[in-house]
Amino acid sequence: MSETPSSAKKALLLKLAVAAGGLGLIVVGAVACGVDLRALLQWALGLLEQVLAAVRAAGPLVFFTAMAILPGCGVPLLAFMLPVSSLFAERFGLPLVVLFSLVAITINLVLTYSLARWAFRPLLQRIVTHFGFKLPQVDSGDATDMVVLLRVTPGIPFMVQNYLCGLADVPPVKYLVVSCLAGWPAQIAFVVFGAALREGKGQTILMAAGVLVALIAATHLVRRHYGKKKAGA
Repeated sequence: MSETPSSAKKALLLKLAVAAGGLGLIVVGAVACGVDLRALLQWALGLLEQVLAAVRAAGPLVFFTAMAILPGCGVPLLAFMLPVSSLFAERFGLPLVVLFSLVAITINLVLTYSLARWAFRPLLQRIVTHFGFKLPQVDSGDATDMVVLLRVTPGIPFMVQNYLCGLADVPPVKYLVVSCLAGWPAQIAFVVFGAALREGKGQTILMAAGVLVALIAATHLVRRHYGKKKAGA
């Protein structure tokens, strides 16, 4: 059992090293080709400012509606959580921005689960039954374990987590409560981290980063606990 986590860590480190090496080669190649990296960075920042200005002009209703819907289509949540304070904190204040963000994310949790369980599942049920199989259905006693493991396992997209819970017929109240308890702390931390980056406050950035690191460590401990629990079972 001790070899599997070690192998996973080595594989992760190898992927990070390859990614870092690839990024380094791109930078070296760009410099060798005479690309002005400073000008390129300024152009990218200017483009980002234009995008943020367009989103701000569209208004909070459009933004938070998109935040409630688009993650169900594969758009990363970070694309909404990191800039949201830059867009609306001056207008509403950070606490309200955090609240609006959590409401939008919770709506997305309900929407994607509902689609998977009551819209997609009957169709998939008919398809797999036609081929002699059946969709998995998690027992009520294992539902909490399944939701927790999905939420704390890195690499599984948020959208996929929600759809899997719906397809596995996880009880809706248990799904929503566990998902909120497992996800809200990190989501709040990312919004605050985005606000700290916007304001350029080093102490706040360090505090938000520290909270994120603590949450990652807690997630790792929870994942190890459930891994040992399943191994013992």
